Order: sequence, then structure tokens, then C-alpha cells
Amino acid sequence: MGVHVQKLGNVLIPVDDLDKALDFYTGGLGLSLRFRDGDRFAMLDAGGVTIALAARAEQVAGAVTAPSYKVADVPAAAAELAAAGAEVVSGPATGPHEIRAVLRDPSGNDFVLYSPHAS
Repeated sequence: MGVHVQKLGNVLIPVDDLDKALDFYTGGLGLSLRFRDGDRFAMLDAGGVTIALAARAEQVAGAVTAPSYKVADVPAAAAELAAAGAEVVSGPATGPHEIRAVLRDPSGNDFVLYSPHAS
């Protein structure tokens, strides 16, 4: 059947210092801040794609840039993709804003599956 990705939720970029990264991405690149969670995480609008800056506490995929895909059911999608050849690196786990899992495609590229907590 295949996993149905609802959308590319964001591109997760690891940063060492969120304040310095925000200065660069908003001041240098001109991206607009959409959301900030203290010194842990920030979301920016990049013209139709969300850039997610992740400080160490939120680097769920480690220190690599990784796309994050929104799916309806993270555990089911992770299991289906594992059967299709992906490696489950971590999760599914409950984070502060979503349920997420980190997987690695057959070429070694990390990506995140997530589903927001119900409001």
C-alpha cells in the first residue's frame, strides 16, 4: 500500500547556538520566524518550506540535516518503511510537540517521520 506522506513538514537543521543561527537565518537570509521554543527549537518560513533550527536538545536525527515528513500514524509508517528497506534509527518516541521516529533510507540518508499531538 505504501506510506502516505501528508506533506514535507520541515527541513531539520542542527545548530550549535540558536540565537546566532536565528540572527543568520532571519537577518542574513531574510526568513521569517514562525515559532520559537526557548533555546531548543525554532521554525522559520522559507517561502513554502519550513526550516526547523534544532539546538542540541532537539537534534533528534543527530547533527545532520534531515527532512521531516508528516504522517498520520508514525509507528505504522515506521514499520512499513522498515519492511521496505529503511532502518529505524530511533523511536517512535513522544517529544514535546509530536510523536516522531528517525529512519535511514537504503542509501544512508536520515529522515524524520512525525505526527503532531492532538490539540
